[in-house]
Amino acid sequence: MKTLRIGSGAGYGGDRIEPAIDLIERGNLDYIIFECLAERTISLAQKAKQKDPNKGYNDLFEYRFDKILDALKKNKVKVITNMGAANPKAGAKKCQEMAIEKGIKNLKIAYVEGDDIGEHLNDYMNYQVLETGKPLSSIEGEILSANGYIGCAGIVEALENGADIVITGRVSDPSLALGPLVYEFGWAMDDYERLGKGTWVGHLLECAGQVTGGYFADPGYKDVPDLWNLGFPIIEVDETGDAIVTKLTDTGGMVTTQTVKEQTLYEIQNPHNYFTPDVIADFSQVKVEQVKKDVVRISGASGKKPNSYYKTSVGYHDCYIGEGQISYGGHNALNKAKLAKEILEKRFELVGLEFEEIKFDYIGFNSLYMDTISENMGNYIPNEIRLRVAARVKDLKNAEMVGNEVEALYTNGPYGGGGAVKNIKDIISIASIFVPVDHFQITVGYMEVK
Repeated sequence: MKTLRIGSGAGYGGDRIEPAIDLIERGNLDYIIFECLAERTISLAQKAKQKDPNKGYNDLFEYRFDKILDALKKNKVKVITNMGAANPKAGAKKCQEMAIEKGIKNLKIAYVEGDDIGEHLNDYMNYQVLETGKPLSSIEGEILSANGYIGCAGIVEALENGADIVITGRVSDPSLALGPLVYEFGWAMDDYERLGKGTWVGHLLECAGQVTGGYFADPGYKDVPDLWNLGFPIIEVDETGDAIVTKLTDTGGMVTTQTVKEQTLYEIQNPHNYFTPDVIADFSQVKVEQVKKDVVRISGASGKKPNSYYKTSVGYHDCYIGEGQISYGGHNALNKAKLAKEILEKRFELVGLEFEEIKFDYIGFNSLYMDTISENMGNYIPNEIRLRVAARVKDLKNAEMVGNEVEALYTNGPYGGGGAVKNIKDIISIASIFVPVDHFQITVGYMEVK
């Protein structure tokens, strides 16, 4: 029976590159996928594209492809990635230029477009926002992007036309792996059982090191060896869609039934009905079996017809967050931090800080759980505290006030403050709507290196 080996090269936009190159060189792979997009990521990419029409792809695109292309010189592995972000065509052009500079021959690069419906967003202002139930027109703030989670069809078309590297925009995460499975095994797009199985494969691969123990690790409870050298996953899939999950030997991490089960449930709103653009996957009857060390057999996923809508993420400029931090040490650290908080509250009132929301934290004491735990800590007295204040504001002027007032504590008391920092974040928020599939026109373009 024919099998296909797919590796994961990245689980998010800023992921490390070494495990991916190790997979290309030693993994005996047919394909490697790089999943590098999140809801906000593509909005930030759209801002970059607005400033420079030749940009808008992933910030680490050139860094990664510098190493990927070198590895591909000796290893025939096909690459599929959504690193094209807001500008897949520009990403493909940059990849072509880099390949030519490296002297690589006979390379075909495809780019998939059509997920971006920003130019037509006025047509959807009456659509209901999933998070709030209100119409999209109720959003306050400049709208920056609108990208639908499209499926694997463009990837399949690219592979049918001989692409070695496929660069996409906002393709659904599991679809990056489902595409080559559909192409290689000739699965029909209405074979929902196999599409459900392939979606499970893609879901396990999409976050890279999470399924090999990275996010599983909890020292003393769930120990994972050599996390500094975490190996990324490989899944070997057969024609039925059942598969083996593993990793390279001599790498850190582990593949167990527990790591696979945790990743299976990750970000799944309902195991019976996991909505994707290609299929509504059903993970409720899956089987996970440990075959041997770092080898887990998976089977039993299924699926049904998708709902004919693409979830579309609309990115908009929401606010700024002004932040300041300062540390206090010694036997009276907490009281000094509390006095600093009181000073800041009065100062913010005096200077007229305008904010929508403000939050003070004593990091190391109550910053994660507020007072629900710290109130029950008895006579515990921390000997070091970091005071953090963050305010949600509408403009830069007010955002700057927050950090400036924290920094002024250096000389204006209480004594002993150190390590003051200030920071301003430009907050991009997301509103989600459902847009009919037939409103998207998916196209595939090609560039060659001869």
